[in-house]
Amino acid sequence: METTMYQLTDGETAAAAVGGVLGLGIGVILMLVLIFWIFYIIAFWKIFTKAGEPGWKSIIPIYGGYVQYKITWKPMWFWVNFVLLFLNGALSSFTDPNGVIVALSAIVGIALFVLNIAAMVKLSRSFGHGIGFAIGLIFLYPIFVLILGYGKSEYQGADL
Repeated sequence: METTMYQLTDGETAAAAVGGVLGLGIGVILMLVLIFWIFYIIAFWKIFTKAGEPGWKSIIPIYGGYVQYKITWKPMWFWVNFVLLFLNGALSSFTDPNGVIVALSAIVGIALFVLNIAAMVKLSRSFGHGIGFAIGLIFLYPIFVLILGYGKSEYQGADL
């Protein structure tokens, strides 16, 4: 019985090397994302704890958002945001030759944008920060959430 070894060509060897490097790179990126995500969860846990809420509430997807609105603003605005998000998703699934649904979807999107900016301002103020910190939350949300959670910011109460 004769066995033959398959010889790789230079192109196949290079492709295997590139694939290995890409696989390693993707693995490293995924590991870094996982580490950042863990720090992010802990930061939100600390933010909730600083506000007098149990930290576990921060990891429940919809309920965590509700509690965040409760500690920073009014829970009613969470429901407005929730309904607008649902409405925007529903509107985007329709096709409209006249453009009415597209215009409605744009209006809902603008309302969501304004509401989310207001929520960042309220989050900033409820921890004793000003408009500069709110701008940081708007543009660099993950970093400024880490600053809120791990920093010395103290909860001042909901900014009604």
